[in-house]
Amino acid sequence: MRRKRKLDHLNLARLMDDGPLPTGFADIHFVPNCLPELDFGEISTVSSFLGRNVAVPFFINAISGGVAEAKELNRALAYAACQTGIPMAVGSMTAAIEDRSLRHTFTVVREENPDGFVAANLSAGAKPHHCLTAVEMLRADALQLHLNAPQEVMMREGEGDLSFSGFLQNIMDVVELSPVPVIVKEVGFGIAEEQARLLQAAGAAALDTGGGGGTNFIRIESVRKSDTGAQPFFPWGLPAVVSLLEVVACTTRGGNAGAAVPEIVASGGVRSGLDAAKALALGASLAGVAGPLVRSYYQGGREALLACLQLWQHQLRQAMFMLGVSKPALLKKRPLVVLGETGNWLALRGIDARHLARRRGGSALLNFKNN
Repeated sequence: MRRKRKLDHLNLARLMDDGPLPTGFADIHFVPNCLPELDFGEISTVSSFLGRNVAVPFFINAISGGVAEAKELNRALAYAACQTGIPMAVGSMTAAIEDRSLRHTFTVVREENPDGFVAANLSAGAKPHHCLTAVEMLRADALQLHLNAPQEVMMREGEGDLSFSGFLQNIMDVVELSPVPVIVKEVGFGIAEEQARLLQAAGAAALDTGGGGGTNFIRIESVRKSDTGAQPFFPWGLPAVVSLLEVVACTTRGGNAGAAVPEIVASGGVRSGLDAAKALALGASLAGVAGPLVRSYYQGGREALLACLQLWQHQLRQAMFMLGVSKPALLKKRPLVVLGETGNWLALRGIDARHLARRRGGSALLNFKNN
């Protein structure tokens, strides 16, 4: 049953459109810089994540594994990650924990990318010793624990895991035992500030926002079981940008004294290097991507997948050039304006975005005038 479900997810994810929830990226507007005072050749996309330098601030997010058909996709993803220096995560490894014969669908990632940053992946409710097994299986650099309650409750009867009690304590237990940093990830419905604070207190080293607007697992489960009853829930969740700003608010406006500030992966509907630049400017360390890579692979194999990532890297560098920043970290100093429904949401939630529009750092012109 699990293998059939994983194959369904893979096939439907590459065929279905994004949404219907908007990502919110259209509400984010950079203030243009007509005097970038920068040569394009000076731009570097090298960034830092969980103590490691990465060549490009993208993250190839959890996609698949556990079925034979996913092995070559994971091989292609690992090839692209190796060629670009981009960190990656595998899909849920539960199938490989339960059936050793399926482990090759995941370990192929290490065969193809022996020295890259690779994250193992299991449910946030997985037993701690299973998490250790997953990390060992991949010689993983991090462990990604996913949260997917909306998806589970929409599965066919008897398929979904409807027991989510004790997850927070389990995350704390895994953090305590894990030899590698723990990333807690949503799968497309977003993390709000309240839960971000709990996860920060639990010791998560990073939060992957997994907001709405990209691959929609409620829609996928609805198609799988030919059930129209799920349609009212298709827009469920936080738009990707809203979730990102909710998590940023958790890390910037007090609370959880003594808890380490988690790094942020912004994922959900990132569809260009410009989207990635906006996510980084809003506070993310990395921009996560999954769906477009699946579609690229099925359209043109691993070379098309690699070309997609290279195009996005070039778009990111173009955005950085037009903003006058030579490295991704400086995007957090460039002014941007939040409008539309995203701005309305933030105002009602008491998240003040006005300071983003009033940023004055990162300008070569200002530095010139101050000298």
